[in-house]
Amino acid sequence: MTALTVLAAETPSLVQSVDWLAIAPVVITAVVGLAVLVADLFTAERHKPVLGWISVAGLAAATATLLPLRTGDRSTFCLTADPEACSYVADHFTVVVQFLVLAGALLTALLSVTAVRDTRMPAGEFWFLLLSSAAGAALLPASRDLATLIVALEVASLPAFALVGMRRGDRLSSEAALKFFLSSVTATAVSLMGVSFVYAVTGSLHLTQVADRLEDVPGQLDTLAMAGVALTLVGFAFKTAAVPFHFWVPDTYVGAPLPIAGYLSVIGKAVGFTGLILVTVIAFPAYSQIWGPAVAVLAALTMTLGNAAAVRQSADLPNSAVRLLAWSSVGQAGYLLVPIAAAAYSERDQIGSTLAYALMYAAVNLGAFAVAALVARTKPLHRISDYRGLYAERPLAALSLAFFLLCLAGLPPGIIGLFAKVTVFQSAVDAGLGWLAVLMAVNVVVALYYYLRWTALLFRGPEGAEGGPEAAGARTKAPWPVAAAIVATAITALVLSGAPQLVLRVASGSLFTQ
Repeated sequence: MTALTVLAAETPSLVQSVDWLAIAPVVITAVVGLAVLVADLFTAERHKPVLGWISVAGLAAATATLLPLRTGDRSTFCLTADPEACSYVADHFTVVVQFLVLAGALLTALLSVTAVRDTRMPAGEFWFLLLSSAAGAALLPASRDLATLIVALEVASLPAFALVGMRRGDRLSSEAALKFFLSSVTATAVSLMGVSFVYAVTGSLHLTQVADRLEDVPGQLDTLAMAGVALTLVGFAFKTAAVPFHFWVPDTYVGAPLPIAGYLSVIGKAVGFTGLILVTVIAFPAYSQIWGPAVAVLAALTMTLGNAAAVRQSADLPNSAVRLLAWSSVGQAGYLLVPIAAAAYSERDQIGSTLAYALMYAAVNLGAFAVAALVARTKPLHRISDYRGLYAERPLAALSLAFFLLCLAGLPPGIIGLFAKVTVFQSAVDAGLGWLAVLMAVNVVVALYYYLRWTALLFRGPEGAEGGPEAAGARTKAPWPVAAAIVATAITALVLSGAPQLVLRVASGSLFTQ
């Protein structure tokens, strides 16, 4: 008995307490998703819209739980032998990205309330899948081991495949879902191979331990470690739509319900960039000579190809508006990659530039998709030419879309867009990546063409053929959830344009520590 007592005293306890407040945003989102799925079984068809409002309330509650987390770092699921190695960390970086994810999912839910009803998509399945994907996306920024990172990535992705193909009987929707699924699964398989290589070299999956052990890799394992680092980045580069992993974007956005296309353009990218930041800056700093140039090249290719393809979009072709937003999002992804590449050559605080740009991009891009959802109610072909004369039909919607496009272009009065681009540009210059800064400046000028072309179209007189019943129908009252999403994003962009330094303060974490 005495020997057993001594042994028990010397053996570290494997039982650990769970910080429920730290994991509350993820848990609430997941629990509400399960509750909606079960409630769907007992809800009459005429009461199905209630499930959407339960989902909206759940996402709002999950977002509200971030408030008590802003005051300090919290962690849970840590190793008993190494308390510094934790699987879940709620630091400033986590809180900022979780706010982006959950607030973006909340706006998507508002847009989807009307879309689910009008297109008769299965309500229970739709809301369960959206909340499940949001829970995975909220888990990823808090993940601090490679296994949890990959699981979170897949939890965010797998429901998205089904959401893209939710429009039953639509060939484009089914084709987009299949293309998205096959390409994503391939990218994830490559990343898993990279993770296995990293584990073989380091013997650990926790990011901090991986970083320490990669500092001193035996010579015979160095090639294996370099291969593991490169392959691990593939899955996250796919999510960011970085070239050459971008080919799924245009068809997927066109085939998906419009709110889901907006969700993928913002939340999907947030997942990819968050994963890239965690594995490069925290886990693989010892191999920055590998991932630094690779990310820089990805940034250059992505912004160039994205903007070049966006310029080529014809205003009169069906789905041209969605395709332009899709290619624009690819170009914007290139800008977002620049500070990550710069982090390989300078201090880690360059990452604040990526977060600042991501916050700006999330607000204005979701706003643009919200206006597109409103226009699509009367003009379902999603052509850029459908926006001609929008100011005469819906002045507030036209002004909002014009402001969003100017923010994306980086032109006044979209000061927040200009500020974000200057911040990213400065990160490249500070890191000595002058060639990348010059290429970014060229691409920003190229992007002005298609953003300004669309903006000018909003204020032109409507064509004579569109002055009849269709135009009258366009003046019908907008559904209030869609209007609320447009107003919320427009106010956010206006406030941030008035105080652009607020974004960088939030991204750098200084706001949370005051």
